[in-house]
Amino acid sequence: MNLPPFYNHLYSYVTGNSEKTEQKRGEERGKERRKDKLDMATSDKLVHMVTRNKYLAQVGSKITTILFVWALFNQYIPHQLRINIRRYFQRLVNWIHPLIQIKFNEFPGERLSRNEAYLAITRYLSSSSSKQAKRLKGEIIRNSKSVLLSMDDREEVVDEFEGVKVWWSSGKTSSRPHPFSPNPSIDERRFFNLTFHQRHRDLITGSYLNHVIKEGKAMKSKNRQRKLYTNNGGMWGHVVFGHTASFQTLAMDPEKKKEIMDDLIAFSKAEEFYARIGRAWKRGYLLYGPPGTGKSTMISAMANLLGYDVYDLELTSVKDNTELRRLLIEISSRSIIVIEDIDCSLDVTAQRKKTMENDGEEEEKAKVQKHAKEERKPSNVTLSGLLNFIDGLWSTCGGERVMVFTTNHVEKLDPALIRKGRMDKHIELSYCTYEAFKVLALNYLKLESHPLFATIDELLGEINMTPADVAEHLMPKTNSSEAEPCLESLIRALEAAKGVASLKAKEEASVVDDN
Repeated sequence: MNLPPFYNHLYSYVTGNSEKTEQKRGEERGKERRKDKLDMATSDKLVHMVTRNKYLAQVGSKITTILFVWALFNQYIPHQLRINIRRYFQRLVNWIHPLIQIKFNEFPGERLSRNEAYLAITRYLSSSSSKQAKRLKGEIIRNSKSVLLSMDDREEVVDEFEGVKVWWSSGKTSSRPHPFSPNPSIDERRFFNLTFHQRHRDLITGSYLNHVIKEGKAMKSKNRQRKLYTNNGGMWGHVVFGHTASFQTLAMDPEKKKEIMDDLIAFSKAEEFYARIGRAWKRGYLLYGPPGTGKSTMISAMANLLGYDVYDLELTSVKDNTELRRLLIEISSRSIIVIEDIDCSLDVTAQRKKTMENDGEEEEKAKVQKHAKEERKPSNVTLSGLLNFIDGLWSTCGGERVMVFTTNHVEKLDPALIRKGRMDKHIELSYCTYEAFKVLALNYLKLESHPLFATIDELLGEINMTPADVAEHLMPKTNSSEAEPCLESLIRALEAAKGVASLKAKEEASVVDDN
């Protein structure tokens, strides 16, 4: 509807004022709501503070009451009754909190030496820590080959033994020294906590802890640098054992190789068996064969397989039986005791066959002994002393030992020295066979087959050649040498040896015909 201009202005004025009025009213209502919210928040805070103060007052009152009752308890309750009450209270606590903790300190007592149990636990937990813990620390322990990882402070890992779960946690305590102490640094003592349910107390304190210590020590032996010992008179000295020989690279028949490896591994795990049958935990090996057949390499492979130290005993340097016994006592467990060329070490191979056929032999022996005394200091080690060293009473003063004798002439040895029980396993290392040659070809030339192998197989069946001589021909002369010239060199050497053997056989046959 069309209205006069005057009415239009009047309508706009009235409606505009009403809109402004509504806007002001909305703002006032918003202010009132905010004020109400603020008042409610303030009221809630006041109520919370009052409630907290009341709670603290109640707690304080209860603590005061408990202390008062405790004072009356200690003062007026008879001693025997207090003991009984504490016993039942402890049972209640154990029922509510059934977990037990065992603490293993890094340094027991004074800081003089590290706790062996702590070190064994550190090694045992290294694998679990590397898989479970988020914060690790690494260190190289003396005589160790690699970095030892362990969980950092305030970390926890879970272990399981015979279906029972246990919890290992690490921590440390710090104590500030006395102001007048000569060492002003903060003293930090680390520890491990073992937590388990009380129903498994016997299992954990017995079998489990023994398992942890045993495995930790085994890991120490596996990870440490092995040593090669030799005796200078009555004392042992050592260097790092760095020989890398293994049964995989040993030139030997595979079946015989596996038999020896199985025997060694079975021995290393037979502690309970030897204890049950009442025998010292030791085993003897006699290695015999021509020079160059790998007797020393076999010993190195045995040491690397078992992770044992090697004690190379030079009998000619030992003054007498007493000194030999002292050396035996100082030999550690998990070791291989080696006497190489036992038939040449001392006059012990025939001391039970001293009956001379005539005075001429006695005079000749006296000359040889006189010459030997001029060459070296006299040794009074006897066959009896050596036998006691091998399996006498003093041989039981250590465990997990392997005794190895080597000789080029087994027929010269006294039967008492190499009988079963002393030398349990006799291993002949003879001339190179075709199977041993294939191992050498793989080691030196990285060959598993070649057309010339058939010729070499035929020649090795006719000619005796030691593995050392075969290896010398397979050794590449330069970095760029090919395999075929090395094989051809070996074939020429075998054919030459065959010709020499044939000529020698003809000469012997002619001598027989002349006679």
